[in-house]
Amino acid sequence: MTPGSHASPSGPEAPQQRPRRGLWRIGTPVVVLLSGCLFAVSAYNSEGTDLRPGRYTDLAALVQTQATQYDTLKGRLDRLNAEVESLSAGVNDRTVNKLRREIETLEDPAGLEPRSGEGITVTLSDAPEDVINSTSRALNLLVVHQQDIQAVVNAMWRGGASAVTIQGQRVVSTTGIKCHGNAVLLQGVPYAQPYVIQAVGDPSTLSDTVLGDVDVDYYLQRAELPDISVGWDLETEDAVAAPAYDGLLDLQHAEVLRKQEDS
Repeated sequence: MTPGSHASPSGPEAPQQRPRRGLWRIGTPVVVLLSGCLFAVSAYNSEGTDLRPGRYTDLAALVQTQATQYDTLKGRLDRLNAEVESLSAGVNDRTVNKLRREIETLEDPAGLEPRSGEGITVTLSDAPEDVINSTSRALNLLVVHQQDIQAVVNAMWRGGASAVTIQGQRVVSTTGIKCHGNAVLLQGVPYAQPYVIQAVGDPSTLSDTVLGDVDVDYYLQRAELPDISVGWDLETEDAVAAPAYDGLLDLQHAEVLRKQEDS
């Protein structure tokens, strides 16, 4: 090539430059557009929450979040119930008045009235951390399960308890207790251990009935083994307060679909 001359664009490398620049001009907006779509879909599905699973790794934070949501919904329910009662009070009808009297009669046995008096307190808890880290036992034996709580509650009822609470929440005929990870769901709200169960009634009779229950005895055997050591404590009380149940009262159930007759 002589000085001052210019290279010819006909070389083998020249044609490769234009497609590469054109590809970037087209590809970059496409990538940006797809990223924007992904952000939009994520925001829609999360409904303002964090989609990362690490958000719920802390049990205490999970329990607090669920409890806060429950309190918010409970407050709304209370306001609506108060509005219904206010409107109902203005109805002067013989049938309505009769139903009101029946409701008042059933409120106490249904757990809608507070109860207090002598009683007992039973506390169940998982095995200590040092036992969990050193034992060769199955982890299933080292934690409190829903059936352990149910066994204590059922024994209290058989012992003549007039009211029972778990974590301060009144237990009624519709109360559901079930495991949810490392927590126990009680009426839809998760609670972490230790689990405090109280009963109003004769302390001596209640204690004998609980300690003599077959299902409770299985838990006590686990509590006495050093390599399991689940927590157990039973105390008699001079005064136990059981607040009135203030949760949802309606039940949701399935109904059999009737086969439509051929016309």
